[in-house]
Amino acid sequence: MEYFINCNSSTLAPYTTPLDELRAAHLYRRLGFSASIQTINAAVGQTADTLVDALVDQAIATPPIPAPAWADWTNANYPEDDDLAGQMRRAQREEFATAYGNALLDNNLRDRLSFFWSNHFVTEIDVYDCNSFLYYYINNLQRNALGNFRTFVSEIGLTSAMLYYLDGVRNRGNNPNENYARELYELFTLGEGNNYTEEDIIETAKAISGYTNRGEEGCTQVTFDAEEFNTENKTIFGQTGNWNYDDVINILFTERPNEIAWFICKKLYEFFVHPDSDDDAGNAQTIINGMSATFIANNFEIAPVLRQLFKSQHFFDENAIGVIIKSPFDLYNGLLKETGFTYDDGTVLNVVDASSLIGQTMFDPFDVAGWQRDRQWINTNFIIGRWLTAEVFIDRFYQADPEQFRTLAMDAVGAANSNTSNPEIVVRALVNKFTPKGLLTPEDFEIAMDAFKIDDVPENYYSPDYITGGLSLWMLAVSMEVPTQVYVLLRHLSREPEFQLK
Repeated sequence: MEYFINCNSSTLAPYTTPLDELRAAHLYRRLGFSASIQTINAAVGQTADTLVDALVDQAIATPPIPAPAWADWTNANYPEDDDLAGQMRRAQREEFATAYGNALLDNNLRDRLSFFWSNHFVTEIDVYDCNSFLYYYINNLQRNALGNFRTFVSEIGLTSAMLYYLDGVRNRGNNPNENYARELYELFTLGEGNNYTEEDIIETAKAISGYTNRGEEGCTQVTFDAEEFNTENKTIFGQTGNWNYDDVINILFTERPNEIAWFICKKLYEFFVHPDSDDDAGNAQTIINGMSATFIANNFEIAPVLRQLFKSQHFFDENAIGVIIKSPFDLYNGLLKETGFTYDDGTVLNVVDASSLIGQTMFDPFDVAGWQRDRQWINTNFIIGRWLTAEVFIDRFYQADPEQFRTLAMDAVGAANSNTSNPEIVVRALVNKFTPKGLLTPEDFEIAMDAFKIDDVPENYYSPDYITGGLSLWMLAVSMEVPTQVYVLLRHLSREPEFQLK
């Protein structure tokens, strides 16, 4: 995989040129898990200002996943038989994975962001092992995904999933546990070693003690126990008092706003624009500074920062397109969205399972620092796994309904060419649909052409001189070989390096 240097020198000034197909597709690949041909076509000609506002507003208005029947279950609600209880828990988890998998496909920016935040405010269900905790954790991510970051930090720290995962439930006033306090600064708000001390961590642990009340039954939501709270004075970032959890959040955002803004905006930049924000060749540091200023000026509201970034010349610069390696969920969800093929809940679960096989397990990031993304998605084992699993999805779609492959090609070339007899028009449209900026070389395109021209179709069938009247025997809308040709081409493209990029 080519190493992409961040040479983007464009600014945060608004991008005012009406969107072309290349940039419309870029917007949807980054703000969601790509989009159908029809959605991209509808975006062409719109301004970034109008379309981005519509996508952000839609994200803000989207309600969270409804609470499942088991949202407030404790261990007492499950059968006493361990095997039966385990089966029920697994079924519930599968149900919720399906619901969240559909949310990723359906909700564009809202759940693109909720998934991003799950890799920032990391928990691992394998550690806390409670379906009720999982529901409320994801609910928190969805509700706060584009909201106020200060509120987000405060609320996520009191979810039972986080309190169990980072030992908050063991943080007693007379025996503080520093795990959550450390990650609050190192991973969630400031960045490792960024203007906090070990003493700040120790004192913070005392201030956020007391969230230890777990009731008599396991898998019970954690509540505050005043008997377990440390009532001594604590000094945090130079401020002394009998601080509690709310005070910690207030002091953190009052005393370290610049550090918080830079750390979070850098992560947003690397996720949405380019994975390398430190390259000297580009303008990334200046962009992050501008985003940080917007973040602070808007009292840590997330949406204004994203509106500014997504409407900018920097975001739509040529050097920002096709420079991020697709995550496993990008790979499969993008295939579903871009083909427009029919899928069901079983397909969504297949996406969840396949993603796990190549390094991205839903609800279970690698460790507390999360998936490191981008180049970490590609190694010898994972690239082979990406090829093989993508082909399995394509094969299943073909077995289910070959004609949807013809429909894909006809949609891609547009109404004017819907019955073209020129295979190059078809191949170029599909290459442009499934790769951010086409294939690297003319030779690569010719190989794609050869893949499309399967042996079953003689070369002279494409010639308009083959029969009287100047018509060719091969035509997109009617030739029986077309579904197979599109299928073979899609399998070929799924192994190309450019297919792995967004």
